[in-house]
Amino acid sequence: MAVGALVTRPGQVQYGELLLGAGTPYRWRGITGWEELPSLDSGTVPRSDAHGGFPGALLAQARTIGLDGLVIRAPRASVGAVVAALNAGTVPVEDERPFVAWLDERGPLLAYARATRRAVPATLGYRLGTITGGALEFVATDPRRYEVAERTVSATLPASEPGLSWPLVWPLSFGAPGSTGGMTAANIGDASTHAVIEFRGPVTGPSVTNVDTGDVLEYDIPLAVGDLLAVDTRAGTVVLNGTASRIYTATSRSVPEQTFTLPPGTTNLIFRAAPGSSDPAASATVRYRSAYW
Repeated sequence: MAVGALVTRPGQVQYGELLLGAGTPYRWRGITGWEELPSLDSGTVPRSDAHGGFPGALLAQARTIGLDGLVIRAPRASVGAVVAALNAGTVPVEDERPFVAWLDERGPLLAYARATRRAVPATLGYRLGTITGGALEFVATDPRRYEVAERTVSATLPASEPGLSWPLVWPLSFGAPGSTGGMTAANIGDASTHAVIEFRGPVTGPSVTNVDTGDVLEYDIPLAVGDLLAVDTRAGTVVLNGTASRIYTATSRSVPEQTFTLPPGTTNLIFRAAPGSSDPAASATVRYRSAYW
């Protein structure tokens, strides 16, 4: 199932494959921790010889999201099944699941979270098919929120234009434009985002450079036809063909993978390779989502 595929209108939340909110048996009165800034750890230190301090980095903590005032309504004969479906959808899990919330005209946003608290009061209304005063809590270790649709930009290695064909024929044709190896990634959010960069062979020594900052990711490795080297800049991993770690192939020019981010706005990138590696079938693809605080 595609991420957020069940969310179709404002007032809905999807966690994994569980849909909550408008049009479901599970209604909620409020959501907390979604539009608020997450708690911040500050690296600011006091000045020793003056008022105030030296500003340091602000690092966001995990985001805690709450669905409060949960109301469950179902026919008396099936209330147990409805509660069981809620329980099954919010069990403790090891890996985070997509959490998609749609509140207003801006559309849905995505986080990755785990359910950490569930309260379903077993009061008199339970037997009547109406349960009130429930609550759910989720924790997202990555506090950023993302657009649901993933963006991709791709490039092949630089190639010169073929130029004029002889004998000359009017109108003049210079042939198809050559590749520059350039890519432009647009992050329309207000937070820096990480990307997954995929190098496909045949290529030797593939690299991607952020033209705006000079940051480089470069790997001393030959990739054959069909090989895929995936660099996950958030996880800090470099994996060949989905199984084998190749992070040790990073060259001395490479920055740490987790520091290679796309800030809000547009970022200009270029795909390059080792001298002599110029096969037009080689490519680099950057996959990412715009991010929001």
